[in-house]
Parts: sequence; C-alpha cells; structure tokens
Amino acid sequence: MKNIWIIAITSVCFIASCNKEISSKEDDSCGSNSGALTITHDGLVREYLLYIPTSYNSSNATPLVMNFHGFGGLASEYMDYADMRSLADAENFILVYPQGTCLNGSSHWNTSLLGGDNKSTADDFGFVEAMLSQISLEYNVDSERIYACGYSNGGMFAYGLANYKSELVAGVASVSGTMLDFDGPTTHPMPVIHLHGTSDGVIPYNGSSDYSSAQAVLDHWINFNNTVTSPTVNSETGSGLTIEHYLYDSGDSSVSVEHYKYVGGDHVWFTNTYSSQNAGQLIWNFLSKYDINGLM
Repeated sequence: MKNIWIIAITSVCFIASCNKEISSKEDDSCGSNSGALTITHDGLVREYLLYIPTSYNSSNATPLVMNFHGFGGLASEYMDYADMRSLADAENFILVYPQGTCLNGSSHWNTSLLGGDNKSTADDFGFVEAMLSQISLEYNVDSERIYACGYSNGGMFAYGLANYKSELVAGVASVSGTMLDFDGPTTHPMPVIHLHGTSDGVIPYNGSSDYSSAQAVLDHWINFNNTVTSPTVNSETGSGLTIEHYLYDSGDSSVSVEHYKYVGGDHVWFTNTYSSQNAGQLIWNFLSKYDINGLM
C-alpha cells in the first residue's frame, strides 16, 4: 500500500548560508510540515516526510534515499522542488525528506561536529541516525543501501554524513553545495557525485573566502578513494546549458567520483538534463550502483 504524506506549503527561500553562529536558542518561526512524521531527539521534536514507493514489498530489503533541503527550506516545499517521488516508484526505493531545525527564523543543517562551522547546537547527525532507526522498525530498509543527497546547505550536510556518519551511508550526492570539513573519520570508500553550476552566485563554483571550490571538494574524495586523477570527460549541450561530465573511476572497492559541471548554471536543483536525465535521475543512477561495501 502506498503511504504518502503531502504537506501544506508556506513561502520559503532555498538560499544557502554559512553564518557560523553557535547558539542553543531554537524557535518555531520557520513553520512546520503538516502531516509529517515526528521523532523526539536531544530534547527537540524533529520532523520528516516519508514516501513509500508503490512497488514496495515488505518481504524485500529496500534501498533508502534521504534528500536534505537548503538553508531556509521547508521539507514539504522542497519535496515539490526536488521531487524524486515518481523516480522512487519506478526504481523502488524509500524516499525521505527530513526537516532541519529553526534558528532566528531560518531552518538549517549543522554539517560539522559542534564548532565554528555550525549554525546552532542541534544534533542533526544524531537525529538522522534516530530517524533511520525509527523508519527501519516499520519498513524493511536495506541498511547497506542508504544514500544521502541534498541541495545547497543540504548538500553540505550530505558531505557531513560522509565525514562523520559514514557507517550509515553507502554514498552521497551534492547539488549546488560544498563541503565545510575535510577531516572527518570516514570509514569506507565513499562514492560521491557533485553537481554544480559555474554561475552559482551563492556558493561560487570556484570557491570564496567562505566556501571551498567544487574542485577542492572533488580532489578530497579523489584522493581519499584512490581513484584515477585524470578523468574521462564528456559534454552535452541541450536544455539550455552545456553540461560537462567528469568521471574519476577505479577507486578502492571500485568506487567512483563523478562531477556534472553546468556551464552558466545558477544556484538551483537542476532540471536541465544530461543524457535525458535530470538531477534526481543522475543521482540515483550513480548511487544505486553501490552498497556500503562498494560497487555491487
């Protein structure tokens, strides 16, 4: 039986920020997701939207994809903006849109351990672990095929999970995001796919005083995974942009690092297609090749 939680929407922006402010003060001015599932973790009631595909069969262990909204985002609106529900139906994976906590009127994800790169003291890593445990009590989740993706601040958080909770995720994807920490205790080769526009005015493609460049992030995972350092490069022009694809393969456990460079692309979740695949499809087709042990 299909289980869907669809939410009323309030106006929200999807702009990333890194205001590096540490505070324990939380407020509820960001709005909430009507009908969301909840869990109490670290003294806070946390929300998430859960989508169970029409093809779900409780007899079979099923992959799970978490998709994290950007700074200021509301999970219900982000679910429509970066909608992977039809893909979940077609490919049979459980889909989760978690909700970040609210600080000074803006929802956010803390991408690092407690310290200067975080926006609050909310334990987002612990929340994700508790959320996955709760979902796994009700559904037959394949614990070796749990993936994290996200947009902007949500993409940063996917990298945070790869750094600090790698035992939970088999691979990660970032759209219009970057990585803030480069020294997490990642415990296994980590497949990574990074999508970024060269005209991103929020998280610049070539980096800034606040953010690492797309190439610096790629280089970290290329080195960590011991992939080739000279990529296979292809490009395609269509749907309004030239998109360049960089493949760094032959890594440990046969993992790869892939990069889609949207020439002239903005700070968005991309709908432009490469080989007839939008961002969600590119992400799933890459991540689904791997379990936590590497290439399947």
